[in-house]
Amino acid sequence: MNVILNFTGMRNKVLTILFSFLFLGLNAQLETRLEGKFKLGFLAAHRSVMGHLANSHAVAGELSYVFKTNGERKWHNFYGKPEYGVSLFVGSVGNMELMGMYYGGFSFMRLPIIKGEHYRLSGKLGVGLGIASKFYDPEDSVLMLSIGVGSRLNALVQLGLVNQFYFGKNYFSLGVDMTHFSNGSTKVPNYGLNLPFISIGYGRTIKESRADTLYQGKYFDPYWEFGVMGIASVKQINPVGSKYYGCYGLNLVGRRYFSGSAGLEVSLDVFSKQAILGYEPEVPKTQADIIQLGAFAGYLMPFNRLHVVIGMGYYLRDKFQPEDPVYHRVGMRYVFDNGINMNLVLKSHWARADYIEYGIGYTFRK
Repeated sequence: MNVILNFTGMRNKVLTILFSFLFLGLNAQLETRLEGKFKLGFLAAHRSVMGHLANSHAVAGELSYVFKTNGERKWHNFYGKPEYGVSLFVGSVGNMELMGMYYGGFSFMRLPIIKGEHYRLSGKLGVGLGIASKFYDPEDSVLMLSIGVGSRLNALVQLGLVNQFYFGKNYFSLGVDMTHFSNGSTKVPNYGLNLPFISIGYGRTIKESRADTLYQGKYFDPYWEFGVMGIASVKQINPVGSKYYGCYGLNLVGRRYFSGSAGLEVSLDVFSKQAILGYEPEVPKTQADIIQLGAFAGYLMPFNRLHVVIGMGYYLRDKFQPEDPVYHRVGMRYVFDNGINMNLVLKSHWARADYIEYGIGYTFRK
């Protein structure tokens, strides 16, 4: 148990460090904005056993501090001068008695799709942490029914589209997004909460920047790099209250950067998921038996040193097949100048979280 508690403490520190990576190297000359949003949505019951959870609409608010890039750095221009920042989230998820309130903080990136003098349409990606005021408790007759999440601390992921209409220093926004809370099967039950929202917001420029510039080195020469990544994590499986299992892995990785904003990541993955020993425990298993081999391919988006990856893999060896034959990854990585990488990725099987991959790796060729 002490090992699990220590690992959880380390996990929280790693999450906090990675959460701040978007703000390393901020340029003091960037234009900054303050904006607020009111959001109305609902809990999407993606499984029949979650049909009882929601009895009202989900209502939420967000307060954001936003930076508008000005083209001084290469990645600004590769992505069409995006906006990025940090948001605070507070809201209900459709049933105060069972699930209470959720509080969160996340960093985000808004990538422009359409840009005009007074209008901007952007795609949004946000990643951070969420805190549940109520969650599954087997000793509480009411909270026993709250099967969406089984822990107070959860990952928060947000994907959406934002329309912004500008009037001088002011702007109004209309948006849609999907906000997701999950603990990555660190503790069950963990069906996860999916919340589709519509939003209306207002923002104002609080600090103007100097005129936009164009980085003169925009041309990009495609290249390959290769590396290795070590993975460690923990997870819990049903029934509720069962033991924690370690999850370990090794990824041999190749990355092809086609441009400053797009790349391909491929890897050969070796998994040692100790939780397989808990599936059908009456079946004899050895450590060699539970080794899984997989091949993965994903889309890579580099934002300077912070990289976002999303993709799919297939198990080449999976003797006991406890889940689907395909797996998925979505997450981020921070790349240091000395070649060391820090990895935070959610591994899943379609809509079912497997575990969170905490990794440290090295790039041999840059």
